[in-house]
Amino acid sequence: MSSVEDRAIPNPTAKGVSGVGLIGDIGATNARFSLVQPGGKASPPHVYALNDYPSLPDAIEAYLREEKPPEKPVQAVLAVASPVTGDQVTLTNHPWTFSVKALREQLGLRRLQVVNDFAANAVAVPHLGDNDVLQVGGGAPVKDAPIGVIGPGTGLGVSAFVPSANGGAMIAGEGGHVTMAPATPRESALLDLMRSRFDHVSAERVLSGPGLVNLYNTLCELSGMPAASYSAEQITNPGTWNADPRTQEATSLFCAMLGTVAGNLALTFGARGGIYISGGIVPRISAFFAQSEFRARFEAKGWLSEYVAAIPTYVITRPLPVLLGAAALLLHEC
Repeated sequence: MSSVEDRAIPNPTAKGVSGVGLIGDIGATNARFSLVQPGGKASPPHVYALNDYPSLPDAIEAYLREEKPPEKPVQAVLAVASPVTGDQVTLTNHPWTFSVKALREQLGLRRLQVVNDFAANAVAVPHLGDNDVLQVGGGAPVKDAPIGVIGPGTGLGVSAFVPSANGGAMIAGEGGHVTMAPATPRESALLDLMRSRFDHVSAERVLSGPGLVNLYNTLCELSGMPAASYSAEQITNPGTWNADPRTQEATSLFCAMLGTVAGNLALTFGARGGIYISGGIVPRISAFFAQSEFRARFEAKGWLSEYVAAIPTYVITRPLPVLLGAAALLLHEC
């Protein structure tokens, strides 16, 4: 069963579209599809639960049957929550797997581009408007400097975009799986305990929906208190904080530790064009996040603190930036 989002994707030009194009955002839980017409107008996305379909082609065919386009798509750009290193693609947090070549042939497409979803997020950044972002802290972007994107959701996505005279280049990486480093004794104790049960404590182990649950459970274990069966959404809900203060501490730690990793990303790429925060968690708690330790931790880089303090950080508040990036790739606007 699908539902229709209420916001279409604005595409001002259509340099790369000849015939109808399909764009898609395939995450760990849901897939979202939209059609881009030759004039550049995109239809409102439809959302499909991955578990309702045995494969990606089945979900796409279901979408096309429901959308009933006057003509079938001739090209497509699909952004997937997975590394894309060859023809065979397997989602990181879902069993779906597919061959890019076989999918293109099955759908009868002239062109099929499959990219990492956070690479598509990075491509979307130059197309965002002032009302699509919320700045947290100071700093100002440097024109044509690299841009970093990080986003906690089901996992932790990380990517970058490097502008150029020809549009720019997206950098798809797996930065969510870097080793998480502590910045305080409290974080050291938490990560030491996590290391006793996980073979590798990555940034994603704490900076994601499951990561919030890991933080909360570990805080309870350190305090010798039983942990409730809270979801990530419940942990970040102020209504839960009075009943269980460890949920608020987990949320505060999440924001601070995200600042550490986002600052590392800024230094790694020299991302003086800004760091953009996407994903489903931070926009939902943006007011708390803006007052958290995120920005102080982002800037806490020793000799390079002044360098990082000049880099702006933004929360992407626009829904579905991945599809905006996919549309830009379809239109050859990147």
